[in-house]
Amino acid sequence: MNAIVSNQMDGDGRVSVSLAELIALRGRVARLRMPPQDSRATRVGTQTSRLYGRGMDYAESRAYQPGDDVRRMDWRLTARSGRLHTKLFQEEREGQLLILVDQHPSMRFGTRVRFKSVQAARAAALAAWHAVKAGERVGLMVFGENSHLQRPRGGLRGALDVCGMLAKYDAVASGQNQLLSQALQHVIKLQQGANRVLLISDGQSSDQAARDRLIEMMRHTAVRTLIVADALELQPAPAGNYPVEHHGERRRLMLQSVHQREAFQQSLGEGQARLAAIAMSLGIPYRVVDTAADPLDAVSALLRNAGGRR
Repeated sequence: MNAIVSNQMDGDGRVSVSLAELIALRGRVARLRMPPQDSRATRVGTQTSRLYGRGMDYAESRAYQPGDDVRRMDWRLTARSGRLHTKLFQEEREGQLLILVDQHPSMRFGTRVRFKSVQAARAAALAAWHAVKAGERVGLMVFGENSHLQRPRGGLRGALDVCGMLAKYDAVASGQNQLLSQALQHVIKLQQGANRVLLISDGQSSDQAARDRLIEMMRHTAVRTLIVADALELQPAPAGNYPVEHHGERRRLMLQSVHQREAFQQSLGEGQARLAAIAMSLGIPYRVVDTAADPLDAVSALLRNAGGRR
């Protein structure tokens, strides 16, 4: 079902992003206790990352994966085990977080407290302030109709740029559907150098090719996913008569039987279920947050590498 329930929220419901709110979220992150970074360097915000390359310390070897650089083959272990293995190296570098925020039309939907697009912006702002507090550079890419990139920057300016971009592009209506695989390919092509990526989406843009792009990205980048969902996408709606809009045409939808309500919920939630399945199959830590929840704990857990799936 490709229908969108009309957004009937109370007077306090948020349907657009508030720049002031995004900036104010800095105070909440400031009160968090940050764990020490996994780093061998003394410089704030530097992290140890596993990459391919020359002139770096050897870390370990693992089974060869399609696309690995053949110059990094561990021929001794390959000979002993009879299976191809690739060497991994360690490099110390400044941490960089790139936040990918989905702004498809499906994100402008919500039946509890706020639109998914507003919740995604709040989560992205929290992630930006979290990165700055940890001494990382932070950048942002919003995608939907087109991809708009804010290159990673450090300090207060980096987080403020992210907040400003989130508010700016929330005000621009998107009528197109750029696939997640296309957005990921754009990131890979630009080679921004981010060693961490946080994807925030409702999953409606996810496609089969996105899985291949994520595999490619994971060779050099730690990927985390925050799935934003509405209550109606997570559990069947109560029996009732609901207003719906489809391609600009408004109608009333009767949901009475259990079967009708479950089918409707599964249809609305197929995007987040699809993205969760991709993340689970690739071992990508992910969290699901609904539009009425506080996303701080989920964002903090993902960025602290606690990850987890639920």
